[in-house]
Amino acid sequence: MKYLILIRGNEATLQYWKRLSHEQRVEATRAYAVLNEKLEASGEVLAHESLDDPSTTKRVPARAGQSMSTDGPFAEVKEHLAGFYLVDCADLDRALELAGQIPEAAYGLVDVTPVRDLSHLGL
Repeated sequence: MKYLILIRGNEATLQYWKRLSHEQRVEATRAYAVLNEKLEASGEVLAHESLDDPSTTKRVPARAGQSMSTDGPFAEVKEHLAGFYLVDCADLDRALELAGQIPEAAYGLVDVTPVRDLSHLGL
């Protein structure tokens, strides 16, 4: 079954990262590399990415058949999407186990959501 593991950031997690020394940031990044290699070796990861600063986000509203882009998200939110893993694993328990191995899980916010199965619609 597929699950989307979302890594969320907020002002506290940004400040936590900024307080880390260069060596600590390297070690945290290395922890991600180890996790990525482990998930790729197991075949459970379909995709994973770290996302850039939320200030680089563009919003694309489509109205009357026209789409346009605007600078940055304008929704008043306390959290931003910092990265994700799309995994295909046995069950929710395994997805939760994988999410718990993400470094941000120790001090930040990590969500696990099942991917909706649309195969019954012939898609």
